[in-house]
Amino acid sequence: MLEEINLTSGKKMGNEIVFSPLESREQISSLIIRQIEKAILDKKYLPGAKLPSEFDLCNQFGVSRTSVREALGTLEAQGLIVIQKGRGMFVNKLSSDTVTNSLRKYLVRMTDRNYVMDLVHARQILEPAIAFYAALNHNDDDIKRLEEDINKLKICQEDYTELANIDTLFHLHLARASRNRIMPLLLDPIHKLIPEIKSSVYETVGDARDSALIWHQKILDAVIKRDAKAARLAMEEHLTIAEEHAERMLAAQKETKS
Repeated sequence: MLEEINLTSGKKMGNEIVFSPLESREQISSLIIRQIEKAILDKKYLPGAKLPSEFDLCNQFGVSRTSVREALGTLEAQGLIVIQKGRGMFVNKLSSDTVTNSLRKYLVRMTDRNYVMDLVHARQILEPAIAFYAALNHNDDDIKRLEEDINKLKICQEDYTELANIDTLFHLHLARASRNRIMPLLLDPIHKLIPEIKSSVYETVGDARDSALIWHQKILDAVIKRDAKAARLAMEEHLTIAEEHAERMLAAQKETKS
């Protein structure tokens, strides 16, 4: 059993943070990541601040350059730091894109085609509640954006990729209208995986576009009336139909392959 780790982010030596040597059998790179993460989250290194060099980190942690490089690579992939060749390593200036892009990359790497129905079911869990709160909390600008999304969907015809992007944008704008800052962060990486699936649905399922138009309008009508229950129910029905369309698309793809 691993001994308990002391993960203080190090002591101060002048103006420089000094990290603690590692004494655990736990994977060395994981311990390095945890100490640097803690220093950043504790704001000992602010956004834009330069981190110690690889050489300094090796000395402070008492480990090889290989372990340090592995840890730094992971931190960069997570979006916490930026490595600039010839300049050094810097704390990244975090944005919503930093968070959502990291999750999207993880989902892409760790899932296969079976993720299609998982995405549909995740949306069925999240989006009815989003519609409910969008009805309660939206403002006039939100309504204008949602109306524009529906109008664009009406105009767009055979460009399946564009149809998918417009469809996805409506749902993301609805999440923003909920005024819950967590919801767009949760939906964005999911929706970045959806256009490929939705474009296939639009191409395979002849009535998918008309169905999207009908149900987006029903959701919007309920939101405009601030009828939260009706908005939630309309979203539930919309995503039930979306599940049926996804199943039809997957069945068509399977038939094509066989």
